Amino acid sequence: MTARTFIRCGRLFDGVSGRSEPDQTLVLYEDTIDWVGPSSAAPPAAAGDIQLDYGSRFVMPGMVDCHAHISYGNALSQEDIDLYATMEFRTLRSMVAAQAILKSGFTSIMDPACSGLIAPAVRDAVNVGLVQGPRITASGRALTTQQGLYDWYPSWVGVPEPSTGVMTGSMDEAIRIIRQQAKDGVDAIKLTMDGIHARRGGGGLIAAYTQAETHTMVDEIHRLGKLAVVHARGREGALYAARAGVDVIFHASNICDDGIQAVLDHGGCLCPSLALLVNNIEFNEPTDPSAPWWPDIQRRELEAASRNLRRAREAGVTFISGSEAGFAVTPYGEWGAKELEAHVKYVGFTPAEALCCATVTSTRLLRERDRLGGLVPGKLADIVVVDGDPLADITVLQRREAIHAVLLGGKPVDLTPAPTHARHFSEFSQGMWRRIYDRDHVRAHFEKA
Repeated sequence: MTARTFIRCGRLFDGVSGRSEPDQTLVLYEDTIDWVGPSSAAPPAAAGDIQLDYGSRFVMPGMVDCHAHISYGNALSQEDIDLYATMEFRTLRSMVAAQAILKSGFTSIMDPACSGLIAPAVRDAVNVGLVQGPRITASGRALTTQQGLYDWYPSWVGVPEPSTGVMTGSMDEAIRIIRQQAKDGVDAIKLTMDGIHARRGGGGLIAAYTQAETHTMVDEIHRLGKLAVVHARGREGALYAARAGVDVIFHASNICDDGIQAVLDHGGCLCPSLALLVNNIEFNEPTDPSAPWWPDIQRRELEAASRNLRRAREAGVTFISGSEAGFAVTPYGEWGAKELEAHVKYVGFTPAEALCCATVTSTRLLRERDRLGGLVPGKLADIVVVDGDPLADITVLQRREAIHAVLLGGKPVDLTPAPTHARHFSEFSQGMWRRIYDRDHVRAHFEKA
């Protein structure tokens, strides 16, 4: 008979009730929770059963990051993401990224855009036991057009093949790409509903696709049994996506009341990914090339997002949690839990609501959603053990030393930090000069008196 695992909990937060209970015990059978209740009522352990004593600690479900780009490589620029490292190197690097996220207490992730089929490949490697990593729900390249994200480069360059986006020049082409990605085994297909192009006179970002085009693509994605996920910061893109019935809108910083109502009507959800905005504001340094302009843009968006997302929450919209890990300002395994703090600080969640969102609500879009959803009987035993009480201080989850243990399907995860490694020269653009060395500058800084 397979041994059971008995876990004694100082306090147990199951993610479903919204509260923690003292002196509870979890009983695991293989990878699943078999029994939960007061330690005094726990079934007797048999010879050979495993006993884990976390009697002085806070035990909670594994967290979910629904917005993590494991192929990005902690990028310093868009070129770092799209152009330089080989696909093979990016895949190996992505496995390490996924493991770093797991070690920080995130037992499941969604990767909504990657180079090639890297995220599905890492997902499959984890699922067959080649490597240990979080449970991964994966997309391929995000569909874009000339007004959309990922079309960063001049028209004579286009969208390069290694990019995390793919250009759609027509609806026929978009449908072909959607069908190909479905054939290739993705779980979700991402549409970029806006980018950086804004209307004059403060009209906001221009939607990348029309309402009719959005409906056509979303209908096909759903017909093929895949999730429709979108990037939309602007009012128009979020509105079109919500009306088309997408499953999740990432960001939605400028969503309007009509967009909020459409999300409610179609049962979608929002994933604000505020950690990226907050870190761009808080961590900005004068030596950053974007220092003169980027933090102010991020600050304005954060203010708008806080206003609009609070309205969406008050209206009853469902939120999920995702940090947009993968950039230099949101490196893997470092700031995932900051999204929970941002939900509290900027959207009006209580710590308990933020914790439920990040552990149970966010599982609704995952591959394993039927087997995930809190520390209750019948669910997978994805567990985080914390030194501290996140209900009293939600920021405790951001401290590496506070993550005492992580169990994935009841099996302990090695939390030893990965050794630091140098970046390969192909991972980033060759930024050889930061200014033009005209004669006045050279005379002032280099010529001897």
